[in-house]
Amino acid sequence: MPTPVPLHTPPENRLLTALPRGEYERLVPHFERVYLPQGKVISEVGDHLRHAYFPFGGVISLLSMTENGETIEVAMVGNEGVVGVPIILRAGVTPYRTMVQIPGDAVRIRAEALARECGQGGRLQDLLLRYAHALLAHVSQSAVCGRFHTVEARLGRWLLVTRDRVNSDSFQYTQEFLSHMLGTPRTVVSIAACKLQDAGLIRYRRGRITILDRRALEAAACECYRAVLKEISQIIAA
Repeated sequence: MPTPVPLHTPPENRLLTALPRGEYERLVPHFERVYLPQGKVISEVGDHLRHAYFPFGGVISLLSMTENGETIEVAMVGNEGVVGVPIILRAGVTPYRTMVQIPGDAVRIRAEALARECGQGGRLQDLLLRYAHALLAHVSQSAVCGRFHTVEARLGRWLLVTRDRVNSDSFQYTQEFLSHMLGTPRTVVSIAACKLQDAGLIRYRRGRITILDRRALEAAACECYRAVLKEISQIIAA
């Protein structure tokens, strides 16, 4: 069951942390704290969004889909962002399937409450519009990545982005889940993971991935990781 968020509780989401105290306090009565388990589908393609989610931990994937149900991840959202950009842009309808890939806590807010607060033109509106731009850059970079980079380099990028969002070098994943995220067969993902493991960059056992050498993994990953990291870092700094 959702639980209220006490006014004095420091926010664990970077966008909420960057808000002036007054704006944050206006939002708190509208917040509900929720737990998002792995595999939970928050929204499907074409859904009218009723809530936006500010993750405190874990990772949520935005997945593009074919008519046959094949999926590929086009962006990730962690504690640096928000799930619900269509609300901010007054579209309301989501073009992605939104699914939890790493479980964690979040706060959710009804769409009309978030839209009303954004309409006041304060720091929240500025941050969320900047985040929407960064998310668009992430989606665009994913398109380039999927077309021009090897699965091994893409997997390295994906592991680094995940690591940044959960702030841990170890997380749980199956090859089947990874194949859906990368849009490649399980056998191809397995080969790519074995190459990274043989090079001493990661350890992959029983569905758990551990990054052993982050610096070397950054060198093995495609440049998309640095591009996405730069866009995200500019949101709060601006």
